Amino acid sequence: MLKFKERWQIQENWQLIFPFLGIVGILYSSFKFAKIMTKDTNFFLNISVALVLSYLIVKLCLFIFKKLENKWIVNYRWEMIRIFIVFAITGSSSVVVGRPIVKLLGINKENLNVFVYWTLFVIVSLIFYQILLVLFGWIFGQFQFFWNFEKKMLSRFGLGFIFKEDK
Repeated sequence: MLKFKERWQIQENWQLIFPFLGIVGILYSSFKFAKIMTKDTNFFLNISVALVLSYLIVKLCLFIFKKLENKWIVNYRWEMIRIFIVFAITGSSSVVVGRPIVKLLGINKENLNVFVYWTLFVIVSLIFYQILLVLFGWIFGQFQFFWNFEKKMLSRFGLGFIFKEDK
């Protein structure tokens, strides 16, 4: 455990919640995906596939951490896990929030071309994604990181004038 704490630069025990949440999220996602892949045939097969998927996802995440470690400016390595959790929650939440809004606006596949429907759905979800990203970033104590990330993302969409700073 000391080696794990040292590797992720964990100084306080409460900071272990983020690696724990990351692992639980990976296990849950892998199990759900394994159920889809195996068509709910056998519980032990589902568990086996989920464990293999979990291993592969952890390896992928560690590879991504290594690539982003120098690009993202964080004080401690464990904060990167917190950032990934925020991205995961925000992505799922934007779709959950966007779906009823699209229905409320009367946008559905029956009255629109499928391509137009999905384009509008993505646009609505993307709007909520921007808002939720900063909100969840604040909740998880990474407001400044996500505020800077948000400004950079909106400037890439051509909306950088919103955050134009006085010089």
